[in-house]
Amino acid sequence: MQTVAAPRVQMNGANLLRTIAALAVLYSHISFYLLDDVGGGWWMLDLVGVVFIGGLGLNLHLSFVGVSIFMLLTGLLITRSAMRQSRRDFMVARLARLVPAFWFAIALAVILVKLGLNGMFSGQPGITNGEAALSFFLGGFFLKPEVAVLGVTWTLVVQVAFYLYCTSMRSTLRSRPIVVPILGAALCALIITYNMYAPQPYAIPFLTKVGAILPTLFLGQIIYLGWARLATWRWLSVAVIAQIEVIRLAMEARAFWTSDRYLWTLFVIVATVVVLARYDGPITRWPVIRWIGTRSYGIYLIHTLILYRIYATVEPHFGPTVAVIAFLIGTAAIAEIMYRWIELPAARWISEWYARISARSAARSAA
Repeated sequence: MQTVAAPRVQMNGANLLRTIAALAVLYSHISFYLLDDVGGGWWMLDLVGVVFIGGLGLNLHLSFVGVSIFMLLTGLLITRSAMRQSRRDFMVARLARLVPAFWFAIALAVILVKLGLNGMFSGQPGITNGEAALSFFLGGFFLKPEVAVLGVTWTLVVQVAFYLYCTSMRSTLRSRPIVVPILGAALCALIITYNMYAPQPYAIPFLTKVGAILPTLFLGQIIYLGWARLATWRWLSVAVIAQIEVIRLAMEARAFWTSDRYLWTLFVIVATVVVLARYDGPITRWPVIRWIGTRSYGIYLIHTLILYRIYATVEPHFGPTVAVIAFLIGTAAIAEIMYRWIELPAARWISEWYARISARSAARSAA
């Protein structure tokens, strides 16, 4: 079977989109905390509420806005690598990028809970050593009830599931790529349907969330296939409709708490990504955009660990604006430390180690 080419699609707006996504995630958790937890207010919440929630009709708290952008970018940017690299090379490259900072954030979260400085994100009064160990491998989300020492890491389960699916479907992705997101939609629908009707002891509730979010990554994949001219518009349309139907099924299963606005919000996000991903204007070269874009993973992982403690400490003395600024400064500082001292060195070390292993394996094969 003939293998299709995987052409490069220049995406100069990727860091701009990562910046928008990171800011949306930060806003979302600030909004949840101020409005739902402490019952407070802030002028920025009022402004965003008028412009983006009331005016544009996006989800309350901008929920899922940042996550959807990150997921679309993953599907958009990773598909070419999955087509071009071997299965092992692809997974090593992805895990080298994700795991070191993730393990650092989990370790910090466990320490803060053990010291009594932070609470659990899943409501338990604490975490056992076994649950802590399981959290380093994302296993806590599959327990009943879930055990989440760092709530935001649930999205990594979705990303890893997408990586594993792409590697398992690599041959199809290289020969008939449009089949991959269509079949992916069918699998997601099967997972959601199973959890809707399976007896409770046999259901895995967290998989409904995974099946509900994966279509966003497949939409990113479909965008790449369209821009790379690897599928006809008819099959691209079929693939998009398949993802929409899965999302509608997920809304019926109440996978999204903002179910009445989720599909519209996702439509706006997809349109934003399509417009900005290949944009190459002056703003894409601003140092602050590049800084936030390259540190967005660390920002995402770490911000909820320090938000509540910093805000509760600063706000009574200086008000909500200064408290939010202090939180942003703290997040930026830790994200910079993670990027320079953990993400980059660890990814470089793993890549070099893997290159040595591959070279030795190739030498033995040649001999």
